[in-house]
Amino acid sequence: MGTQTGRAIDIVIAEKNPLLQSSLAKLFEGDERFCLVAVTADGERFIEAMERMPFDVGVIGWEMPYLDGRGVLQSVRGRQEGPRLIVYTGSPNPDVPRQAMTLGAAGFCSKREPPEQLLDTIIAVASGRMVFPFIDVSSLASDPLAGLTPRERELLAALAGGLTNQQMASQLDISLNTVKFHLKNLYDKLGVGNRAQAVAFYLKGRETR
Repeated sequence: MGTQTGRAIDIVIAEKNPLLQSSLAKLFEGDERFCLVAVTADGERFIEAMERMPFDVGVIGWEMPYLDGRGVLQSVRGRQEGPRLIVYTGSPNPDVPRQAMTLGAAGFCSKREPPEQLLDTIIAVASGRMVFPFIDVSSLASDPLAGLTPRERELLAALAGGLTNQQMASQLDISLNTVKFHLKNLYDKLGVGNRAQAVAFYLKGRETR
């Protein structure tokens, strides 16, 4: 990557705020260490960019429309090839760095830090290092339910309530195909093959909490 080969680090950004998009673009302009390949407004567009072009580092928000930072990390988790991802957020939730690390992010940087901190984080991540604030690693135990998106949690609760796919689509005001798409992802994450197994997993998780 960039600092290892001597070439510029190719970057793609996923950021919902247009003003911050512009600020980040200006931050990279004129700095020969970086090459801003693309700027996207949400996680879905970021995933599409990953499919279209190679790049070294992705800088993604945590709270984004359509597909948030958690969803992006879950979507690319397990891929052998691809960019290293940095979560760049102003979220006040102190647990976000831990969640990002658990989901496979290579780094975390708060928007409350000076912009130079983001640049340093990108350089470190591009060279193969991980960059996170202090995290109690004993809290990184795997919890499949913790890895679900808010929409997937809604659907799992609806499954447990006995709703059909069509009823879930009507209740959540989404298409039937979208329900099926989310359910497939839900089953994959839980390691189950059907709704009965997913409901059993959900009920067991509630009993142990």
